[in-house]
Amino acid sequence: MRLPPPPGRLIDVGGHRLHFHRAGVGSPVILESALGGSSLTWHHVQPMLSGFAAACTYDRAGFGWSDAGPLPRTAGCIVSELRALLRAADLAPPFVLVGHSFGGLTARLYAQRYASDVRALVLLDPASPEDWRDPTPERRAQIARAIRLCRHGERAARLRLTDVIVTLVLAGALEPARALGRLATRGEFSRLDEGVLVPAGKLPPDVLDLAIRTWTHPRFFQALGSQLACLSASAAELDDDHDFGSLPLLVVSAGTGADERQLGHHARLASCSRHGRHVIAGGSGHWIPLDRPDAVVDAVREVLR
Repeated sequence: MRLPPPPGRLIDVGGHRLHFHRAGVGSPVILESALGGSSLTWHHVQPMLSGFAAACTYDRAGFGWSDAGPLPRTAGCIVSELRALLRAADLAPPFVLVGHSFGGLTARLYAQRYASDVRALVLLDPASPEDWRDPTPERRAQIARAIRLCRHGERAARLRLTDVIVTLVLAGALEPARALGRLATRGEFSRLDEGVLVPAGKLPPDVLDLAIRTWTHPRFFQALGSQLACLSASAAELDDDHDFGSLPLLVVSAGTGADERQLGHHARLASCSRHGRHVIAGGSGHWIPLDRPDAVVDAVREVLR
């Protein structure tokens, strides 16, 4: 499906273009999305931040309005492209990096590699590299299945079947859309998989329409599948106990759904900085930018102070 013109601009980062959108003036704040997220994930947050900062969203290669990028899509590759993007956008460091979920992993890696570029870190329910470096058999099975679904999705997108599925969904014909989805994935896609798309329902209808349209392009499934396949390699690029010195670091955990082990990882991560703090966003699940955008804004205000 065709997308309307992007809200930002497409910037060349060395052979392919990434979509970059800046709103507001002041200290630059870079918003780094979750594994399958895009600039649209920050729909609620960006306008709120733009009142006192230069709130910057972007789409990783293959997502949103961005071109497909080189494979494999490791965290290191993503971080290198982000730095090239920020330089090409003439955005002067240092930046506040805000990373959600998988984006927390890439934000940490950016801060490890390019410390002088980073003014502060805000990590929203960040992924723990310890969980993905050597995943359990159950996690390995989950990743393998997700990669297979991405391959089915890429093939369906090339055949334009995803266009038909989305058209049916937007028309309210959910059962025919589900039937075609099962056919396109050789029976692997189930009602349980629809839970992955639930956070999108928290977007306004016009933004949700844009998000769904981005999922009909082969480059989306190719990039997501590669990121999934590279999870262990990406996690291995991080130092779990990296000393962030006096860098302001705020780790925000979900108020619901986080277990004690995950909270322990987040608390330990916050302790890696002398100016680190661990807080819990009450009333929020994993998708803090959609559940509690005010908590994200408050976190950015805190680290700027």
